[in-house]
Amino acid sequence: MSDKKPAAEADVTKDWRATQGQASAAKRLRIFAVLAWLIAIGGEVAGIVLLYNDKFDQGNLPLLIGILVGIAIFAIAGSLMWKAANKHDPARKSEKFKFFVQNQLGAIISLIAFLPLVVLIFMDKDMDPKNKKIAGGIGAVLAVAATLIGVSWNPPSVEQYTQDMNTCAAQIKANEPTTACSPEVAAQAQDIARDSSTVAEATNGQDVVYWIAPGAGAKRSDHPLVFHLCNDVSPLRGKTVNRGSVTEAYSENAIRITKQIAMEQGQCGFTSSK
Repeated sequence: MSDKKPAAEADVTKDWRATQGQASAAKRLRIFAVLAWLIAIGGEVAGIVLLYNDKFDQGNLPLLIGILVGIAIFAIAGSLMWKAANKHDPARKSEKFKFFVQNQLGAIISLIAFLPLVVLIFMDKDMDPKNKKIAGGIGAVLAVAATLIGVSWNPPSVEQYTQDMNTCAAQIKANEPTTACSPEVAAQAQDIARDSSTVAEATNGQDVVYWIAPGAGAKRSDHPLVFHLCNDVSPLRGKTVNRGSVTEAYSENAIRITKQIAMEQGQCGFTSSK
């Protein structure tokens, strides 16, 4: 994107990204989810060890059922926390393998936490047949339930959030009902709409801003940039400048509007609306 880029291009954010708060929340949730899954798998290992030591041959059915229920509780808790993390910081649908693994990891872990133990219960030749039937049946039901809960049936994606954020921002600008403003995209959409309105007021209705181009040909700056009203302002002189809508500026991490609106109006030749 160069300084000569037409302003008439679609007002679309090319790269939705989680805010710092969303990323931090997702990281915490994933840590807790992994800990819960480790406890679930640890319970499975304990059950297998006890099974091999013949602890359930002539009894201890309540202990075995308790182990299976404990595995289910921690497996499901981990899956729910992992799903919540994915809502804060989803994967890209275009990265098919990562998208599948990240969104279905809860189901995968639940199978790992249950399947070996349940299979060994049914294969145990020394366990009382009645206890085997009860424990194996309960284990199978819990395994299916934990796996189904771990499945993400309609997982979020960066692409979906990008579309929702653009729609939400457009609805805010047009004073329409904000049907697309989910909590995950609303804050950023409101920022875009607010800054677009400020720019329009300062530039006699335009939605075109200018910012320093990301270095080394990068598509997005690794640190927040300021966007300005035109490329003739003092901070941009002698710099490689990109041009686009406020939404496009946000896509390149130019998310801070200039604090020198009045000064830049004069430098850019815009008449103050005040």
